[in-house]
Amino acid sequence: MVTATSALRWWQFLNPAIYLISILPALLVVILADQVIPEAFSLFISVLAVILLQHAINLFNDVSDWNRGADVQKMNSWVRLFDGNTRPVNQQAVLSLVIGCLTGLLILVLEEKLWVLLFAFPLMLLGYFYNAGTSPLAYTSMGEWVTGICYGGVFAGLWIVAGLPLNIDLCIGAFSTGALAMSLLLAHQSPQIETDRRVGKLSFCVRYGIAKTQACSVALYLSSCLLIVLGILLDNGITTSAVLLLILVLISTFVLHKSAPSPKSILLMSSGIIFMMLLLLT
Repeated sequence: MVTATSALRWWQFLNPAIYLISILPALLVVILADQVIPEAFSLFISVLAVILLQHAINLFNDVSDWNRGADVQKMNSWVRLFDGNTRPVNQQAVLSLVIGCLTGLLILVLEEKLWVLLFAFPLMLLGYFYNAGTSPLAYTSMGEWVTGICYGGVFAGLWIVAGLPLNIDLCIGAFSTGALAMSLLLAHQSPQIETDRRVGKLSFCVRYGIAKTQACSVALYLSSCLLIVLGILLDNGITTSAVLLLILVLISTFVLHKSAPSPKSILLMSSGIIFMMLLLLT
């Protein structure tokens, strides 16, 4: 029997808010496509596949950090849930990875778009080796770039699966999503700079310090939002809604700049901006 306490523990370890980074690209697809989605069901199923893949990478990351002594202050690490036993975490990660890959592959087969694997498969390998091996990419100076490239690729894949044309909106959405993912990663690094440095993790924060990391996180957030506004302007011209959105972006960036950026604040602000865009553009 699942008690309220155990359910709460599972909810805390799952940390649902972090999966917004896999959901927001799909909402951005709707915004930049002007809400005309030829393959809406395929888009929905593909988002589920992306969430499963993100979950797998998160689990692999917890195991990798646990084995190397990083993120020791992370109380909601999945390894802690199993009292330091990494085996069930790895098993769940593999299961989530396999189901996510098969789900995405099924959609590509049904839509006869297997050519997407030409860039999707290398991106999945990047995501896997972000934590795997003796020298995970997350522990190198390439970690931030890998994150941006993978999430930019996620948007591109969702855009194509949704049945949308290869155009400037695809490029804008991919760069916007990649910038947002990197902003979140940088915001995550500042609190763990000491443990990262101790285990030899060459994160951006370790290399350049907290102040520059926070400044770059805010700049990437602003770049991500401005790219979306640019896409709206290119599709609809200068409208009252576009001007209002630009003002909201600048205000949220100012607030983020004045407070130390955190993954939670960036996710909340970016989600608010994107949902506001959906409301204003309907």
